[in-house]
Amino acid sequence: MSRLSSLAIAAAAVTLVATPASAERKSGEEKLAELIDGRVAGEPQSCINTFNSRPLTVIDDTAIVYRSGDTVYVNRTRAPETLDDDDILVIRKFGTGSRLCRLDQITTRDRFSGFYSGNVFLTDFVPYRRVGTD
Repeated sequence: MSRLSSLAIAAAAVTLVATPASAERKSGEEKLAELIDGRVAGEPQSCINTFNSRPLTVIDDTAIVYRSGDTVYVNRTRAPETLDDDDILVIRKFGTGSRLCRLDQITTRDRFSGFYSGNVFLTDFVPYRRVGTD
């Protein structure tokens, strides 16, 4: 067997092994459902406190999430289908302090190239809190 044939067989084997893993990849909605499982939605808020400097999490095609203690804040944005977890959020705040508000400007940059990749327009943040277990 030639070396080229051996490489082709090895590449095919890797493809076969990788295929099931990609088939099991969860959708953004499934990931979000796991994050808010056991929690109840509260009143939407136009601003949230981000003083703990915890990072925002981007869930592909779904939402931007911020965790603060036992609360998970979900912002579905005006165009959630444009959200990509390979993008870096660049935030320009209009207010002072550590609040993130729906009117703040967010642009995105590709994580690998650093090039501008789009804008994100926030909506209200919906807090999800754990249901009390008495």
